[in-house]
Amino acid sequence: MTRATQTVSLLLLLSSLYLAAYLQLIPFPAKIQDDIIPVLPFWLLVSFGAYLLANLGWGVLTFRDTEDAYKELLTEIDEAKRDLRARGVDVD
Repeated sequence: MTRATQTVSLLLLLSSLYLAAYLQLIPFPAKIQDDIIPVLPFWLLVSFGAYLLANLGWGVLTFRDTEDAYKELLTEIDEAKRDLRARGVDVD
């Protein structure tokens, strides 16, 4: 089973469970049924977005830890500055 098939299967399972809970086929207490289940997809979407932003922030924060990529980027910046100076552009 490929990773895509597993992901689609999991999403179908979770969406069918949510639909069953939303349509009250699975009994829950009234407070959960009225207050939590209707907003659960939005909560999951916001949580996923927060996770992605945190992951991106952590990657930016620890960028210098990847020494090879850091040195390669500095080399490319120096090459670009040399090229622009050769064309008469002030880069400093």
